[in-house]
Amino acid sequence: MGQFFSVHPDNPQPRLIREAARILRAGGVVVYPTDSCYALGCAIGNKEGMERIRAIRGVDEQHYFTLICRDLSEIAHYARVDNRQYRLLKSATPGSYTFILEATREVPRRLQDPKRSSIGIRVPEHPVVAALLAELGEPILSATLQLPGDEHPLNDPEAIRERLAKRVDLILESGSCGVEPTSVIDLTGEVPELLRPGKGDPARLGIESE
Repeated sequence: MGQFFSVHPDNPQPRLIREAARILRAGGVVVYPTDSCYALGCAIGNKEGMERIRAIRGVDEQHYFTLICRDLSEIAHYARVDNRQYRLLKSATPGSYTFILEATREVPRRLQDPKRSSIGIRVPEHPVVAALLAELGEPILSATLQLPGDEHPLNDPEAIRERLAKRVDLILESGSCGVEPTSVIDLTGEVPELLRPGKGDPARLGIESE
């Protein structure tokens, strides 16, 4: 049975954040809040955790994960970012966007799109995940908390607890955080391309949504 922490959404308790980071480092899978919806996460090097998340989500190896980063400097460690891309990222982070970028050698092959050597990266705007990332000192490998057959991601903490307490090591609960996933922006081409409309306004990046 996984642990369940109620964390203040604006001033997360340091003791709980330290314990959450310890669980991640020890190979745990956690549920945590973001600025778009709840997510499943594990440490970047946790292959078993990655497979556990795939099993929970009911997805295969074609489903790619997102690296949740602290800031722009951490993004640049895991993705190649030129001046044009940097300006776009700076204008939209933190925020409810996932950016597709060319991966650096720091990103394990198993996390990359094999055809494009790309990776999805984002910096959420939520105090709980910001505190967790600062304590952890590295990105969280992440996927949206949407279970097989569900129309929307899980958002109610008690429903999350009821359905996942036996399948994850920790649920970090901080109230409702929404059910609309991030907007996915491909920055690998000459111009930014909106791959999936979501919570993040594409107009902020000069992209017109259809």
